[in-house]
Amino acid sequence: MRMINVGFGNMLTASRVVAIVSPDSAPVKRMIQEARENGRLVDSTAGRRTRAVIQMDSGHVVLSALQPETLANRLTAEQQEEGDSSK
Repeated sequence: MRMINVGFGNMLTASRVVAIVSPDSAPVKRMIQEARENGRLVDSTAGRRTRAVIQMDSGHVVLSALQPETLANRLTAEQQEEGDSSK
């Protein structure tokens, strides 16, 4: 099981990440609000500005203070490591 660091020592299982998006659009803001109301929101920003929103396959929404590009690069690196180790 590969983990991805989403900032400030918080880790997620890389294989369960569905999407990493910017929090600026109205649909993403609605998704955050619905997750908050349903108890599925995980705030891992440590009080900082939300720069990325991570959708999990369980329906949970994770807020991160890292840029979406940074998280995508970490996720891609994890997937490449996983592919290399299976050879």
